[in-house]
Amino acid sequence: MAKKELKLPKMGESVAEATITAWLKEVGDTIEADEAVLEIATDKVDSEVPSEYDGVLVEKLFDVDDVVKVGEVVAIIEVESEDSDENEGEASSTSEPEEVSENEIESASAIQDSVKSAKNTTASASNYSDSSKFYSPLVKNIADKENISVEELDKIKGTGLDERVTKDDILTYIKTKKEGGASAQKFVNEKSPEPKKAVETVAKPSTPVNINAGDEIMEMSRMGKLISSHMIASIQTSAHVQSFIEVDVTDIWNWRGKHKGAFQEREGEKLTFTPIFMEAVARTIKDFPKINIAVDGDKIIMKKHINLGMAATLPDGNLIVPVIRDADQLNLLGMAKKVNDLAGRARNGKLKPDETQGGTYTVTNVGTFGSIMGTPIINQPQVGILAIGAIRKVPAVIETPEGDFIGIRYKMFLSHSYDHRVVNGALGGQFIQRMKDYLEKFDTNQTI
Repeated sequence: MAKKELKLPKMGESVAEATITAWLKEVGDTIEADEAVLEIATDKVDSEVPSEYDGVLVEKLFDVDDVVKVGEVVAIIEVESEDSDENEGEASSTSEPEEVSENEIESASAIQDSVKSAKNTTASASNYSDSSKFYSPLVKNIADKENISVEELDKIKGTGLDERVTKDDILTYIKTKKEGGASAQKFVNEKSPEPKKAVETVAKPSTPVNINAGDEIMEMSRMGKLISSHMIASIQTSAHVQSFIEVDVTDIWNWRGKHKGAFQEREGEKLTFTPIFMEAVARTIKDFPKINIAVDGDKIIMKKHINLGMAATLPDGNLIVPVIRDADQLNLLGMAKKVNDLAGRARNGKLKPDETQGGTYTVTNVGTFGSIMGTPIINQPQVGILAIGAIRKVPAVIETPEGDFIGIRYKMFLSHSYDHRVVNGALGGQFIQRMKDYLEKFDTNQTI
């Protein structure tokens, strides 16, 4: 028998760590190759980690809610010797198999002991759960041993994903603090700009919440906490301004009604309005590239690619934003296939972590819930987001060469939220005016 390490796989360039949310296998269970062993969650999406081998799970090195870095060993799987690689077969001629296994077991045990030692003080460090930020058990353990309060910990700006505080960040802070109070204060001030303090003020209301008999207290979900943090941070970062415009989509409504049956019969998928709108957004961004930017301090980054985020509702009511990369390179058929694929996998929890990263502009369809318009919050570090309202059948004035008359038309509102630090009212308004033009001049002769 031989031991194999199951490591946390790479999940995209922007994903450095994940939280274990559930073990699907227990020690002693038989595992087949490609069978899921555990479930993990990143800041954006949940996924499964499959085994690369047929074998038996003999050791789990992390528990549920532990944060694991990409490449770290999470479990040990025992496999048949004949399934091991050729290098192990060659090594067996010069060393005893028992010694190799013992060494591997000792190494795994050492890893497990170090992990468990970091978790022994979880109860004493439980006060860190009051923070609106996420801290790994190891960081909380170090903070607890060094008597660092939650308020002090919150002031440290991390270098990890989404500015998460890493082990190196807190150790550097502790070292700086011990060298002298003034230098430590400088470190905190430089690492934590004023907007962060405003976030904390908003996150913790000054007015106590009255809890009466019969009231139910529920813990926010992990994703709910992340969404709350991101929304507050966006409001504190960007100067939100909105522009609204009404669009006549009667021609689009009739065109879709004409083609949706044939499309579903041929492709096995529904033809929704979403790909039509996404195609129009991509065309409009090409006309106004200053919408496709990000802000980094006092610098503006012009994005080369048009990557459209598409807000999708999850079964638990939360939202996730998969990204359509290079959306301007897709025709209507390609856009429809991409939209259906991402939306379907989002609902079923099958998105890959990297598929929610790298968006440059976001679209959300508030009309799905019956809303005629909305004022969406910008998805940082983007500078704009578009809300599509419900399509309604309304009476409208129709202008013709023979005169004006009242007719029944299908109309909807577009709501454009943009960052007024870098996008002025003229650009914000011209953007949705151009999109209105594209939608109202939709080519009804095209096929899909």
